Amino acid sequence: MKIPGNRLGLALAVGVALLAIAIPVLAASPQPSGPPGKAAKPEKGPETPVSVTGTVRTATDADGRPTYTLTAAGKTWTISAGPSWFWGDKNPLAAYVGKSVTIAGTTHAGDTELEAEKVDGKALRAPGKPPWAGGPWVVGSTHPGWKDWMAGGKPGNGHGRDDAPGQAKKESAAP
Repeated sequence: MKIPGNRLGLALAVGVALLAIAIPVLAASPQPSGPPGKAAKPEKGPETPVSVTGTVRTATDADGRPTYTLTAAGKTWTISAGPSWFWGDKNPLAAYVGKSVTIAGTTHAGDTELEAEKVDGKALRAPGKPPWAGGPWVVGSTHPGWKDWMAGGKPGNGHGRDDAPGQAKKESAAP
């Protein structure tokens, strides 16, 4: 009757082996999600309110989109009123190019990008959720995540049913 003792020993050995495997796995720090091989973005830190006065200048980035800058107290700020893909040719900062203005917004410590909120006391957009939020389904074809297949609306809810095989039977003529 040594069989029950052997089974108990085997069960304990299996339990110890499982713990040896499980503890390092459970204790490991979670990896950031995202595409493989792409490093996680460093933390920017808290936003700091800033107000600068100077003349707004424009240039063109590598993608051919306009960029806006302002030099104040020897520091050149890159001014943003939101993503350039959203604004296209209708960026609200374009109206201030060549003019001396006071821009109020936020920045991160050590950064030279200024997220503009007001120009000469006038708000650039309404308070609340920005108009470019919500992804391609909300913004539409100007969003960088837009795909041509999205033009017909979201799948389900009756969208696309007319084109589904066997769903729209053609009426046959009476014999």
